[in-house]
Amino acid sequence: MLTPPRVTLANLPTPLQPLDRLSEKMGVRIWIKRDDMTDTVACGNKIRKLEYSVGQALEENADVLVTWGGVQSNHCRATAAVAARLGLHAHLLLRGRKPESSDGNLLLDTILGADVNFLDPATYQAMDETYERFSAEYADKGLKTFRIPVGASDEIGLWGYINCAEELKQDFNNAGIEPDAIVSATGSGGTLAGLIIGNALHQLETQIYAFNVCDDEAYFVAKIGEDFERWQDRYQSTLDRSQLTINVIDGYVGPGYGRATPQVFQTIHEVAQLEGIVLDPVYTGKAFDAMLQQIRTGRFSGMNDLVFIHTGGIYGLFPQKDEIIKAI
Repeated sequence: MLTPPRVTLANLPTPLQPLDRLSEKMGVRIWIKRDDMTDTVACGNKIRKLEYSVGQALEENADVLVTWGGVQSNHCRATAAVAARLGLHAHLLLRGRKPESSDGNLLLDTILGADVNFLDPATYQAMDETYERFSAEYADKGLKTFRIPVGASDEIGLWGYINCAEELKQDFNNAGIEPDAIVSATGSGGTLAGLIIGNALHQLETQIYAFNVCDDEAYFVAKIGEDFERWQDRYQSTLDRSQLTINVIDGYVGPGYGRATPQVFQTIHEVAQLEGIVLDPVYTGKAFDAMLQQIRTGRFSGMNDLVFIHTGGIYGLFPQKDEIIKAI
């Protein structure tokens, strides 16, 4: 199997920690993989994927990283941070209107020197046309662009969590556990897809579950299936795709992407008080709350150890501070 170019960016390995007080309360041992500690400004799961996306960009002698996301995109913030660190330029195409004031991830995008365009939904969806236009404009300046998809979730970015699965195997050996399940949020599919492939390649012998924070189960099953196919073709893998089970647990999107219920904010508060770990309302808080609900209703009954992947997102708390204060 072929291996992709990679640039070392993240602080790895990240810790695997038991949540002792919460576990006692829930009646199942819960562990958390602290991928919120992969960096400071570029923290979270995105930097694992960007090690490979940017590795490919450098291989192709790119000067400008062009990518997409919401106004408070963790991925776009991480891309801006990585670009600044490597002497590249970031151009961020954000879905939505420009807010009256910058906060959270958007504030960091500005500090890091990224170019930002705010796009209406139709223009945002026309990604091919938009990219070609900006690519041509940069080419006129003698600069080469490299396109990174939403969340760096394509066949290149999958390697970030394929690699994480190998790291998790060592974590489990060190902790003396054989987890029954690994759980994460999914918003663009790359973390989940990488974990599923990594589970097979590195023989973790566990089940991978994700709670979608946008779209629905059918969307992720189709999208991840396509990513599997492109990954296999690009890197000439002989892995049997029929063995790659996609477990997306639907029904917890709530009011919509980037919007959380008071219960999610209360769970964020509870985990912070019990364990000193802060989740976010867009990804980890929503998925962690969903996991707790599923534990209560018996989805994970009979399991001894659950591992939750903390994919970061702390800067997403600040634009929602008023809702948080009201909920807690």
